Amino acid sequence: MKPSHVAIIMDGNGRWAKARGLPRTAGHKAGVDALRRTIRAAADLQIPWLTLYAFSSENWSRPRAEVSDLMGLLRLFIRRDLADLHQSGVRVQIIGSRAGLEPDIVGLLTEAETLTANNKAMNLVIAFNYGSRDEITRALQSMARKVRDGELAVENITADLIDDHLDTRGIPDPDMIIRTSGEKRLSNFLLWQAAYSEFIFLPCLWPDFGKEQLIEAIAEFGRRTRRFGGVEAQEAVV
Repeated sequence: MKPSHVAIIMDGNGRWAKARGLPRTAGHKAGVDALRRTIRAAADLQIPWLTLYAFSSENWSRPRAEVSDLMGLLRLFIRRDLADLHQSGVRVQIIGSRAGLEPDIVGLLTEAETLTANNKAMNLVIAFNYGSRDEITRALQSMARKVRDGELAVENITADLIDDHLDTRGIPDPDMIIRTSGEKRLSNFLLWQAAYSEFIFLPCLWPDFGKEQLIEAIAEFGRRTRRFGGVEAQEAVV
């Protein structure tokens, strides 16, 4: 069994750099290389959906210089890699709040989505300025306004309707969430969508991640039995 949607919390850039006596910026640059490898690997393995946690809404609290470096790497990645992604048939979607972002960043995100909107080979979802609690809050606010304006009855609010108000509307829930660096937490990532995801925690730091590690995670996923709150068929018969 192979997952259709893999989501990854890319963790460990700073520790990778520290272990080598390098500045954190070097770790982030190596992390971008790992991102490129992973996108290619997912395409080679014919995984239709890949979601990457690129920058959380909490990451703004990092030192200003580090945030500036991360924004620079985002700009460079889109300007350098977008044409290749488009040529390869990759559709890019961005989840997360765009409120307060610098205009050129918003423009680049919009360009990435618009240029690749009709591509079919693979779906790449980038979680940027994303926090799941913020996403859910914005969804609830949107529904509350509709209730206030008489456009929505409270009794018509369902799980499916909440899905439709999230940033991930139209995107399937992840079958598997990978986190690198050995940490075992979600860090405010896809809390609603991860209800029945399989979690894979790998010890490698993100800059060391590549096709081999992705295959390892998929193999572990294949050994799992997904019940979605029920029981296996054989158990049900007994």
